Amino acid sequence: QVQLVESGGGLVQPGGSLRLSCAASGGISRIYAMGWYRQAPGKQREWVARITTDGITTYADSVKGRFTIPRDNAKNTMYLQMDSLKLEDTAAYYCKATITTAYGVADYWGQGTQVTVSS
Repeated sequence: QVQLVESGGGLVQPGGSLRLSCAASGGISRIYAMGWYRQAPGKQREWVARITTDGITTYADSVKGRFTIPRDNAKNTMYLQMDSLKLEDTAAYYCKATITTAYGVADYWGQGTQVTVSS
């Protein structure tokens, strides 16, 4: 059974840094892409960043230059390195992966992890 397990959320001061992780496991043949989304209170879930199998990264304008997506292919793990954090970065962060298994291709979501930026 494919699952994505997130960790690394917490409380951080403005200007600080935090690194989230998203580990995929369970009968994976190929991961086509992995990405991060976030949802703040009263707001719709928004796309944040994406990385492909080839290592091509794309970022939303709101986080470009501050967030990056390191990865560890051996562990099927993607990270969200968050630097220069702002109050508006406060949200529940979710990882998503497009994964091929013996049963075909499908999208999978992590359980979410809370990031709170506060002084």
